[in-house]
Amino acid sequence: MEKQGCTKTKANTVDKKFWDERWKEKDTGWDLSDVSPPLKEYIDSIKDKNIRILIPGCGNAYEAEYLLEHEFSNVTVIDIAPTLVQQLLQKFESYAGKELTIICGDFFKHQGKYDLILEQTFFCALSPSLRKNYVETMNALLSDEGKLAGLLFNKQFENNPPFGGSREEYMQLFGEKFKIEKMDDCANSVAPRMGAELFVELSKK
Repeated sequence: MEKQGCTKTKANTVDKKFWDERWKEKDTGWDLSDVSPPLKEYIDSIKDKNIRILIPGCGNAYEAEYLLEHEFSNVTVIDIAPTLVQQLLQKFESYAGKELTIICGDFFKHQGKYDLILEQTFFCALSPSLRKNYVETMNALLSDEGKLAGLLFNKQFENNPPFGGSREEYMQLFGEKFKIEKMDDCANSVAPRMGAELFVELSKK
């Protein structure tokens, strides 16, 4: 089980160094500076404030902040970049170790069970070679009635990351292990992403 904050081991990969450098250099062009509107709307629809929620590749954790502000009591965020995680420990000092668990680590090595996993620009940051592993890990981390919900890009990009994709690819990718409850064009994306996002809600088969 990972500890809160970052360890000083060299357990992680080149990805760790790559993303940590991005945070050190403040090269974070993907950052929205606020909770994503589709995820805000989704969070507002959740009645049970005690469900176990995971946000992988959490970045500045605006979604986690919104959850905490709305009295959700069991939120976990995980990111591979030590520089970022130290910032989060300071930012969320009043919540860390109580309503919020902050982990510096590799998502693919994480263990636990969650009722909801929120996807926000984590999938698109990963090499496409990891997508099947992503599906398997998400499935393993979800409780029997758990759901994976969030945003996926419905376009391709010339420069990577982000790595894009299509509805057809996602249907095939997730279809073996998940029931696809929703995979719709987003009507309330932020302006730069309008027409390029799908909102997905998946449950375990």
